[in-house]
Amino acid sequence: MARNGQDPAELRVLVVEDDRDLAESLRTLLLLCGYQVMVAYTSKQGIEAARKLEPHVVLCDIGLPDGDGYVVASVLRQSGHSTAARLIAVTGHAEARDRIRALAAGFDQHLAKPVDPKVLLHELHAIR
Repeated sequence: MARNGQDPAELRVLVVEDDRDLAESLRTLLLLCGYQVMVAYTSKQGIEAARKLEPHVVLCDIGLPDGDGYVVASVLRQSGHSTAARLIAVTGHAEARDRIRALAAGFDQHLAKPVDPKVLLHELHAIR
């Protein structure tokens, strides 16, 4: 995984989000900050993209049209391709029980929508 002091361009970020406007907004923000970004719109696409990209970070919605982010996190943690990736749930599911469930599924962080860009970028900067 990328460590402090490295160029943001060395950090690969996968966004798994079915709201295309939000996905594109996140992509734009991250690209402007110099990160490598790939977007997937379903859990299946997200899992396949993670296998190809081997991201350092996965920003994943919980409510996806073909499953949910909990499954994505579980599969990625068990797959061997993304076991070291930092998994961040970016979701409207913001109750305490949702956070607990996200962490139990393998997420490292749980951010409620709408996500403050400063908070998100702070999280990514801490990974570098």
